[in-house]
Amino acid sequence: MTHFVPMRPEYFASFAEREIAAYAHENVAAFCWEDATSGERAHAQFLKLLPQGLATPGQHLYEILDESSGETIGDLWFEVSGTAGDRSAYLYDLRIHRSFRGQPHARAALRMLEARCRELGARSLGLHVFAHNTTAQTLYVSIGFAVTGFNMAKRLDGV
Repeated sequence: MTHFVPMRPEYFASFAEREIAAYAHENVAAFCWEDATSGERAHAQFLKLLPQGLATPGQHLYEILDESSGETIGDLWFEVSGTAGDRSAYLYDLRIHRSFRGQPHARAALRMLEARCRELGARSLGLHVFAHNTTAQTLYVSIGFAVTGFNMAKRLDGV
């Protein structure tokens, strides 16, 4: 069984480091950013979204735990915004640590996320998934997410 708890400050530092590195890597893989500047850009974006770290209003950061062992097996970051009656949630990241992938943890975390977003008054939950991440796409579609648009790119520098 899986559940989540508010992210601890001592966990946040490693989360931030992983999140920034992963976001930089994903943007390079998707031809959005050049490798040389990707780390800087990812760091700037992270600070823009979480200027007060864990205390940033409207941002929700959790550790995903394996209930039987109490071990942190991943993390979850989402935002809820809008006004009463028109609130929406946005999932920035759901990450299951590599050694725990292939189990139902991500699916369980998403179901709990949906419930938490409803509790916070959100009427919808959005997310972005990079086109090369077909595993995540398959998971999201299987639990009811629908594609709402496409971004496309073509490299022009011969790479």
